[in-house]
Amino acid sequence: MASGDELIKYITERFVTYIDTPKEIRRQSKVKESWATKWFGMIPFSVSLWKEDISSKRKRKTK
Repeated sequence: MASGDELIKYITERFVTYIDTPKEIRRQSKVKESWATKWFGMIPFSVSLWKEDISSKRKRKTK
């Protein structure tokens, strides 16, 4: 475990680099999540995986 001084030094360095970067660059670096993920979480992703799995099983079955 890091000592308290090292932790404070690390947090201070991160804060200073954050403050030194221009506001436009900080806004660009944020990754915006899709509305489906924001409103419904992982449910749309899991449903799409489930649909792909079912369709691939059907394709294998017909061949």
